[in-house]
Amino acid sequence: MQAQTPEQWIKPYGDTLNDGRVQLSFTLPVALDDNSKEAARRLALAMGLSEPAVSHAADMGQGFSFYIVYGQCQHRVDLSSIQVAKPEFEVLDKDAVDARIAQRIGRKLVVIGACIETDAHTVGIDAIMNMKGYNGHKGLESYHQIRAINLGAQVDCEDLVLRAIEEQADVILVSQVVTQKNIHLDNLTRLTDMLEAEGLRDKIILVVGGPRISHELAKELGYDAGFGPGSYAENVASFVVDEWLKRHPAL
Repeated sequence: MQAQTPEQWIKPYGDTLNDGRVQLSFTLPVALDDNSKEAARRLALAMGLSEPAVSHAADMGQGFSFYIVYGQCQHRVDLSSIQVAKPEFEVLDKDAVDARIAQRIGRKLVVIGACIETDAHTVGIDAIMNMKGYNGHKGLESYHQIRAINLGAQVDCEDLVLRAIEEQADVILVSQVVTQKNIHLDNLTRLTDMLEAEGLRDKIILVVGGPRISHELAKELGYDAGFGPGSYAENVASFVVDEWLKRHPAL
């Protein structure tokens, strides 16, 4: 009989453990006055917070106002019941990645990256691909066995696919930071549809990263892996090498 994992119920706390105290901030599309403050309090109440209190309110101009509300959350979750989907691979450091590519693949891996469609924010793709990297973690351009091609921002999916064909890319790495109205979902789906139409999807390792990207979402959208905040170049490089070797088991 399989042993049951002990339940681990958790909830927020502020003053004392399990008191449920939380802080909530939001903007309302109305000018600041006593009625808008009461509206903010009632909204927090409708969200399920008990004893809500507006602790801070500010006029943002042109008919908008900002609020910070404190309240008491009544809910809790069982941490033991949660299992977040993650790609399964061994994280190697930069030197180990280079060594494995040299020993097992015997040529440089070609990784082409871009922020696609309307997304003009390159902070994510630059952190992974540029030489200097981020937070002390060197980017893919510094890897001797990876040819990293960063196309930058607002790259049309058509142009990205064409460049991937020209460069004989092993990997396409996409960053999506702009997510208003879930536009990132349309952009990412558009790219997978184009790769399918070109008959390239199974030939290219497809990876996406961004602040609202999870591995589970990436798989749902037809990608091989998704990386969220806190990921570095060695995470992406290690996954790519592991995935490439899985697809070429004879090597």
